[in-house]
Amino acid sequence: MANVKTILIIGGGMAGMSAAIQLRRRGIHVDLVELDPDWRVYGAGITLSGPTLRAFTEIGIIDAILSTGWCADGADLYMSDGTRIGELPTPRIGRPDVPGGGAILRPELARILREHTLASGVAVRCGTTFNSIEQDSNGVQVAFTDGRVQRYDLVVAADGLHSKTRELIFPDICKPTYTGQGSWRAVVPRPAEVTRIAMFMGPDIKAGINPVSNDQMYLFVTEPRAKPEFIDEKLWTETLRQMLAPFGGIVGEIRDGLNASSRILYRPFFSLLAPPPWHRGRVVIIGDAAHATTPHLASGAGIGVEDAIVLAEELERASSVEAALSGFTVRRYERCRIVVENSLRLGDMERLGLPREQHEHLMRETMKTLLGPI
Repeated sequence: MANVKTILIIGGGMAGMSAAIQLRRRGIHVDLVELDPDWRVYGAGITLSGPTLRAFTEIGIIDAILSTGWCADGADLYMSDGTRIGELPTPRIGRPDVPGGGAILRPELARILREHTLASGVAVRCGTTFNSIEQDSNGVQVAFTDGRVQRYDLVVAADGLHSKTRELIFPDICKPTYTGQGSWRAVVPRPAEVTRIAMFMGPDIKAGINPVSNDQMYLFVTEPRAKPEFIDEKLWTETLRQMLAPFGGIVGEIRDGLNASSRILYRPFFSLLAPPPWHRGRVVIIGDAAHATTPHLASGAGIGVEDAIVLAEELERASSVEAALSGFTVRRYERCRIVVENSLRLGDMERLGLPREQHEHLMRETMKTLLGPI
């Protein structure tokens, strides 16, 4: 095992918390700092693919997800008017009793991860980040915004798309790029007949629904936008209603029922794929800090959790920190590249109005690849 006894994790999102849990299992002391003093998570629902559910099974939170969220096999495909046109299989690749897909409210998933992080013995400090990071061949000295100065064997940066750590350690690396699309989300009541994810293919806009609990589901919509423009929250409900005007079936029913309690959210899509290696000395980037993707393959959170699993495995089996971090990037880069680039391709297909069959083929082939081991 690499001689690592103390690790700092910067960022308390899904990748950061998952890494903390996995590293504590190896007996490593872990400090985690999170900039938000309230350790909040914003968002509506999050779709969980089979590989993501497999990763959460490894982390040890799958039973909490099954009891709090909603999991099911398969996905239905519809035209925008509600006509069913097919389905996509979602094989079970984790435990036999865990379906091949699912969804959960983002705040609920964050709560589950927070509880497991704290229970594992991670030392968490909220409202804190770093002022400086200085490293040598034997360790990393970090000066924090709360005035503390501490030394670690390794620093893991899981501080997201706009990573402050990535900017510091890799100043010449690529920047996040706007993809030309935005995403709308809403949380609405779940009718009894909606028991699994369904996608509705419009000429310019794709919509989908997915149960997130016994009584709720979430609506997701992707739309082309030339610029990542600001949209006043006061306009969100009416903007989304107008966008969904061409849709019939259940999406039309959801549109007509949107109101102030629907928890509507809008955000533009950005993407990033950092070139390898993902470490410099004893600082390594994981999750969105290394590979931020759009949600077209429902794999963004999943590949961040996989990062956590692989990093802990490589630190356990390698003889040095350098070997562990090099092995980590080798195992992760190609898989994450496929997710980032093929998600972008799916978004481009939607924007350009390419035939639905091309879209389905790319999605099927990519998911086959992701079913493989990490």
